[in-house]
Amino acid sequence: MTQLEVRLSHRRGEFALEVAFGLSERGVTTLSGPSGSGKTTLLRCIAGLERARAGEISWNGETWMDTARDIDLPTHLRGIGYVTQEAHLFPHLTVRGNLEYGAQRAGSRAGAMESGRVATDLGIAPLLGRRVHDLSGGERQRVAIARALLGRPQLLLLDEPVSALDEVGTSEVQDVLEHVLATLPIPCLYVSHDLREAARLSDRMIWLDAGRIVADGPAREVMSDPRLPFAQAEGAGSVIDGRVESVDADHGLARVGFDGGELWIAASPATPPGRPVRICIHARDVSLALRRPEMISVLNVLEGRVLDVAEARDSPSQALVRVQAGRCLLLSRVTRRSVAELGLATGLPVWALVKSAAIVR
Repeated sequence: MTQLEVRLSHRRGEFALEVAFGLSERGVTTLSGPSGSGKTTLLRCIAGLERARAGEISWNGETWMDTARDIDLPTHLRGIGYVTQEAHLFPHLTVRGNLEYGAQRAGSRAGAMESGRVATDLGIAPLLGRRVHDLSGGERQRVAIARALLGRPQLLLLDEPVSALDEVGTSEVQDVLEHVLATLPIPCLYVSHDLREAARLSDRMIWLDAGRIVADGPAREVMSDPRLPFAQAEGAGSVIDGRVESVDADHGLARVGFDGGELWIAASPATPPGRPVRICIHARDVSLALRRPEMISVLNVLEGRVLDVAEARDSPSQALVRVQAGRCLLLSRVTRRSVAELGLATGLPVWALVKSAAIVR
């Protein structure tokens, strides 16, 4: 069921935003694209912080904005949780005070159980008595996200919440977001310029370019389609959802099963047996062979079939090959010479080779 419906036409100077899309009841939709493509402007229009010149925004049948009828619901009445690059916490309050403010915005105080659960999920329970100025950047962002959730939003908007953080802060926020967003019972619209981050968190991906939607679909399909901008971008790759089947503690590896085979990845405390995992495999880390190789160091060898081949727009010497392994899609960046010598074409059976050390999650 579609909850959010957006149809906007907006102009700011020379920039024009023309979009139409909807969001379902739950799941993470990532907005990505080049700088200046309209990602933040779109979020601000949905939040009611910026009014589009023409269009409509509705939530579950309720009109939030309709320029034809001169309707523009204030931000605080839209039931939105909004987190930006900066945490915007109240410096005169403790962490607990900031969370209580979020709960009050929902019209009632969150019970101790709800506040405790959110604080635990976001790893900030030990910080409740501290002042904002005593927090690291990553801690501030986790508090900001917790405050937004305690407001009981019906829609969560995240505008590059880790882009202003260092590597440590980025990692700690992404770790908790992966868990929190996967269990969130409401839809989330997430702006990110980082394809690895988008792959890790997204159910659906929308690519904006010059104010227009040029790609929209399930993350695993959009990221691996060589005809679309995601696959052509630096760091592009494939997304595979699987489950940890076993752990080889002696060698520090975990065996992940998915619909199409299995993969060995580096084990960690976050990958116990039975744990669902999302894996990102960069296109440049996937090699192809016409026969199953033997006596090689690569642990992951997957049987598949070529779906399509496209030229890499950023390099005249390279090509992008999409391979289907079971129901999973793999993107491989190879040289055009390899395409010619192997005769890579739609329908050709191949073996995809992926080093365990190259797999990202």
